[in-house]
Amino acid sequence: MWLAVVLGVVQLVGWLFWWWNDIWYGFATASLRSSQGGTKLPPGYMGLPIIGEMFTFLWYFKILRRPDDYINFKRQKYGDGVGMYKTHLFGRPSIIVFSPTATKYVFRAEESFVLEWPNVEIVGRSALVAVHGKTHARLRSFVSRSINQPEALRQIAEIVQPRMISSLKSWAECGNINSYKEIKKVTFANIGMFFASFEPGPTMDALGQAFIGLISGVRSYPLNIPGFAYHHALKCRKTSVAIFREELEKRRKNIEDGSAKPMNDLMDGFMKLKDEDGSQLSDIEILDNIISVLVAGYESTTLASMWAAYYLAKYPKVLQKLREENMSLKKVKNEELVTSDEILKMKYTMKVVDETIRLANIAAIVFRTTSQDVIYKGYTIPKGWNVMLWIRYLHTHPDNFNDPMSFNPDRWDELMAPGTYQVFGGGSRICAGNMLARLQLAIFLHHLSTGYKWELVNPEAKVIYLSHPKPEDGVEIAIQKL
Repeated sequence: MWLAVVLGVVQLVGWLFWWWNDIWYGFATASLRSSQGGTKLPPGYMGLPIIGEMFTFLWYFKILRRPDDYINFKRQKYGDGVGMYKTHLFGRPSIIVFSPTATKYVFRAEESFVLEWPNVEIVGRSALVAVHGKTHARLRSFVSRSINQPEALRQIAEIVQPRMISSLKSWAECGNINSYKEIKKVTFANIGMFFASFEPGPTMDALGQAFIGLISGVRSYPLNIPGFAYHHALKCRKTSVAIFREELEKRRKNIEDGSAKPMNDLMDGFMKLKDEDGSQLSDIEILDNIISVLVAGYESTTLASMWAAYYLAKYPKVLQKLREENMSLKKVKNEELVTSDEILKMKYTMKVVDETIRLANIAAIVFRTTSQDVIYKGYTIPKGWNVMLWIRYLHTHPDNFNDPMSFNPDRWDELMAPGTYQVFGGGSRICAGNMLARLQLAIFLHHLSTGYKWELVNPEAKVIYLSHPKPEDGVEIAIQKL
């Protein structure tokens, strides 16, 4: 009898342990929100106490390396329903949003679903990605004018090309390169130039090393303990802040003694920016925003360019069409640099750009947080919960794109269904540098396709998906001049 009692208790404890999150959060939702008429959470499973579904998430993303199966498993178990599931990830109760309709709803209801950058301490609490209201509108307007409007794009096109041309030449001389590492170098050098007028050298080398650690901690679990990515990222942020602060103080000193020269870079613009009361940004606001914009543009541009080299090597017919279009422009230019206006008019090139960004899925998940209880089609999304927009699902599901895992730029000859292409986010939080990202990739493709041929050294290399998707070998290529 005692054995039966013990076994029963163990079984009950195990059952409670397995279902604790669902019981706890379900009870809280029903008891605290019944007066509002919303007592039901979306379908799903919330995992174990504290841990939630992190093990399941890591199993699909890190072990099996089949990230799409994470959502597909839930779809098979719970159905598509209203395009949402409950879960518990990254230490918080969460709602996964995966359908185009539900995603569009969240992006539009900005007052209810606010952006909370994961591990915001790394990029800074006064950065563009972390602030709201008038402050966000003012900063976003400035950043967009500085890097995303036609005149800014024309200037940036001139700045980035010399380093791209020089780097491609050096790659061909080496023969075999790791494209991720090499693209990262030239991307960072260009960003350092038009963001803070930094020339290649010890300062940029130190900043580059710091940013590697900083970026690796942005989506890591927030454990500030030595040996963990988050702890290392915070140390790298201090290094980055110190480098930019030194430059900022040098500029302020030059202004005071009258020796300042107009730099016309992003830091110079932030230093001159004023709010509606005429107040300028504080030093920490300037530093936070420089770092956050660098974080947003550095890794994403690198990865997009790397994936472009990968897909074009895998799809020679696409490369041939791309090369033919760009060769026609190169002959007209007669060794002159191409302009942003010329590049952005290249129809097939821009289709290759959009297809690369769609399939690369650099930002697989976009985060929001509910500022209030939300009732959506009969289900409650409680205040303070994470809302995870599963953007990758939109781009890789056959309902949204025919043969979605195929690299097919010609699919862009037809209009996509509304809400299915969200690579830059949506609403007022849409990426402030979306045109800059497309332009840089298009310029890279122009010089790469017209001057070089290459092949993958490891065409069957497996892909890793955390923290961002890339082949294990970083797309090692054998490259030579045409």
